Amino acid sequence: MSDGHDQNGRAGDDADRATDDAFAAELSRARELLDGDGIEAVHVGVVRDGEVDTTFAQRTDGDAESEGLRALALLAAHVRLVANEAGVEPSTVAGDAATLAGQVEQIPGSTGDLPEE
Repeated sequence: MSDGHDQNGRAGDDADRATDDAFAAELSRARELLDGDGIEAVHVGVVRDGEVDTTFAQRTDGDAESEGLRALALLAAHVRLVANEAGVEPSTVAGDAATLAGQVEQIPGSTGDLPEE
């Protein structure tokens, strides 16, 4: 059908387009966040073809405690973001992430790579 609905009357193309638009908007926001000189720390993770790649960098003044707190603050922000996306409490995400981190030597690139429970 030419109205954006499939054979069953569902607006599948519209939903896909909205998802793509939302992704593009968030990607644009990420690029804006990375553009500038005032960045003190950054943690970026991307998934391409099922492979996870991450990097972390921070400007340091030699204060190990501040460095650790900055890294934890970024981790906490990511945990909260994932929890909000999943509709669960941050403590649930943090616990699951800690369990997963303790079970794998490499970050899994897909759910098929997760360890058996």
